[in-house]
Amino acid sequence: MICYSQVDSPVGLLILKSEGEDLIGIYMSGTYMDAPSQLPSDLHRWVLDPTAEPLRETARQLEEYFKGERREFDLPLRLDGTEFQRRAWRNLLEIPYGKTRSYGEQAQRIGNPKASRAVGLANGRNPIPIVVPCHRVIGANGSLTGFGGGIARKRWLLAHERRYMSDRTAVVGQSLELLAQEAVQ
Repeated sequence: MICYSQVDSPVGLLILKSEGEDLIGIYMSGTYMDAPSQLPSDLHRWVLDPTAEPLRETARQLEEYFKGERREFDLPLRLDGTEFQRRAWRNLLEIPYGKTRSYGEQAQRIGNPKASRAVGLANGRNPIPIVVPCHRVIGANGSLTGFGGGIARKRWLLAHERRYMSDRTAVVGQSLELLAQEAVQ
């Protein structure tokens, strides 16, 4: 049985989709600046159940992510696609929080350096955006291109991660400086 729930977020309404114990989809519904809605056409067949465990846990972890308290997700994922798509999506999970990689770099990392366009197409079909961070892949020249949720959402997600990465880096740097001062005294 396919279940779903809805979560408000800074980038608009998110529709979470699960089957059994696995998260199988996140859709960005409604408009956000210039971003299109991704309302699934078969939503009427799904069961609204925000108490389903994978949906509850996903909502909790997304809330932590949007507050800047979570950098990695720990969720049971089911990524349905071709073998190439699954390789591309698994590789997305290796991109560190707050960092970006080009489509060409991603193609090289999955062992197919000439497949940057195919990687872009696979990323565009990523069924679990944000959690599987396709927003961290950018053009070779640094441009923000190709995100199913729209460029405005991609820009927001990258800025959000950079902001919290900077804050945490500053706190760690300050803590190390204080420890060094204490050691001298």
